[in-house]
Amino acid sequence: MKSEAFVWEILSGIADPEIPVISIVELGVVRAITISESNTIHVKMTPTYSGCPAMTQMENDVRKVLSESGFETVKIDLVYNPPWTTDWLNEAARKKLQNYGIAPPEESTNDKSFLTGKPKTITCPRCTSKATQMVSQFGSTACKALYKCNTCLEVFDYFKCI
Repeated sequence: MKSEAFVWEILSGIADPEIPVISIVELGVVRAITISESNTIHVKMTPTYSGCPAMTQMENDVRKVLSESGFETVKIDLVYNPPWTTDWLNEAARKKLQNYGIAPPEESTNDKSFLTGKPKTITCPRCTSKATQMVSQFGSTACKALYKCNTCLEVFDYFKCI
């Protein structure tokens, strides 16, 4: 029987469909894994938000890699409680986002500035300047906002605190 650690390692190789530099494990979407005696694997996943369009692709990728790894039955449950937050991104994932050109969340989920529309200072992931401004509350995906750096003049996504 394959170990839980083996499964976590396999799932760590699945890239987020919207942000390919981080895995679904680093993103914090995979919550739990259970392996039964009958070679059935049960995976619990939490969407980044309800209605996330990438979840279907993530579920398909999980089923595919686990089936290819010899699991006869793969069961996936979407778990909504506790809800996913950007606090679940580990430091390595935040650094990968920055290196990819996406500003990682700078605050914890208690930062609600995006709900109030208050301007926020975000560090540019390219030149680390704090002279930035929001262009749009929505970036390339709903979970990101679009910013412009006034120093290097680059436009970049900011992964909102949710």
